Amino acid sequence: MDSSQRRKSGINLPAGMSGTSLRLDSISSPVQPLLGLSSPVRSLSGLSNLSSPSKSSSSCSDRFIPCRSSSRLHTFGLVEKASPAKEGGNDAYSRLLKSELFGADFGFSSPAGQASSPLSPSKNMLRFKTDSSGPNSPYSPSILGQENGFSNETLTPPKPPRKVPKAPHKVLDAPSLQDDFYLNLVDWSSQNMLAVGLGTCVYLWSASNSKVTKLCDLGPTDGVCSVQWTREGSYISVGTSLGHVQIWDGSQCKKVRTMSGHQTRAGVLAWNSRILSSGSRDRAILHHDLRVQSDFIGKLVGHKSEVCGLKWSHDDRELASGGNDNQLLVWNQHSQQPALRLTEHTAAVKAIAWSPHQTSLLASGGGTADRCIRFWNTTNGHQLNSIDTGSQVCNLMWSKTVNELVSTHGYSQNQIMVWKYSSMAKVATLTGHSLRVLYLAMSPDGQTIVTGAGDETLRFWNVFPSVKTPAPVKDSGLWSLGRTQIR
Repeated sequence: MDSSQRRKSGINLPAGMSGTSLRLDSISSPVQPLLGLSSPVRSLSGLSNLSSPSKSSSSCSDRFIPCRSSSRLHTFGLVEKASPAKEGGNDAYSRLLKSELFGADFGFSSPAGQASSPLSPSKNMLRFKTDSSGPNSPYSPSILGQENGFSNETLTPPKPPRKVPKAPHKVLDAPSLQDDFYLNLVDWSSQNMLAVGLGTCVYLWSASNSKVTKLCDLGPTDGVCSVQWTREGSYISVGTSLGHVQIWDGSQCKKVRTMSGHQTRAGVLAWNSRILSSGSRDRAILHHDLRVQSDFIGKLVGHKSEVCGLKWSHDDRELASGGNDNQLLVWNQHSQQPALRLTEHTAAVKAIAWSPHQTSLLASGGGTADRCIRFWNTTNGHQLNSIDTGSQVCNLMWSKTVNELVSTHGYSQNQIMVWKYSSMAKVATLTGHSLRVLYLAMSPDGQTIVTGAGDETLRFWNVFPSVKTPAPVKDSGLWSLGRTQIR
């Protein structure tokens, strides 16, 4: 074949080879072995049949899709070259993304900061490593477990807020319960007896059997201004309008002693282990000791107006007093002058409470013009925190079981609020009283509080968990919602 013929055919053939030497064998003739292979190559029709499987066959497939769940990819240290875009990025997001794509074990195969990290440039591309996901591994296979390098503190979801019943489980009618901010007419003893001052009388209500007992009647010329049980719960002190302080045996309903010394009403009382302190409108604080004959053994003068708040610390070393002069004073056990004079409040300080969970932590609340709860370190006099509650603070009381406190309020919302210390997050806000919630006491087990107001009702609320279990007191039997009278 000459060059013109080769050009016409479109095939470049070497010299000396003609076009007639090129022919295609029939499909039935076998092809000779190629490159010395012993097995003959299939015919074109056979190749065609292999590459195009029958439509009726479903057992063959042209792709292989691996099952990643059984491939144990986490046992291979795959090198991942960090790109500049990833450097400084969110490592947590990267790990979570890997776990979604390759399975939980692969995404968190090595804790952060481990020396043998697969990101080390000295490791081989596919180096087989030991599977460490056994039961003794300290890492959890969960996406949000420790295996991802996070601490439990970071990834533990916040606990849901504790549920506090919004309604009181019991309501008592308390006729003649006075609407006076400066009085303290309700107290709950360690022996589960509730004392309430109503007009000229003091009544005792047993929380165990709902029995009501009339303790005393002061007569037409005097009135009850304050009541306070001893810590043991056997005796109760009563402050009167005439400035007297009476001591009564609660179990026998018998008066033990009457002590004078105040010129006018004794509106607040506070016991420590041995001493009874009383505060009065005459601006003085008197210390009474039942073991001595005299009416009082000490007198503290520091307030410029009526003393309306008084509390001993749990270790009996400090006495906090609040007055209508907007001052909060802290006295040492044997001092005649206040160790601290705290003047940040801008209204009367009636609400005072010492923390049972932290030494020298004192909480105080101001009246209508102040509305703030303030926390103090009485060791150095520093104010630790302050929060505006939006209404008059009438009472404060710490929980015995958890680091929380409850506050009762007057103008203008008349609410009861439970706070978590020290974040001061609101645990609950309770409403029900139609007038200022002036009185507050707590049950011996620390679970229930009772509140009193000028609407002449006492309401019992389950607000704090018990020591063993947070289950509330069952609303059955004598804890029913039935409304009864205290006298």
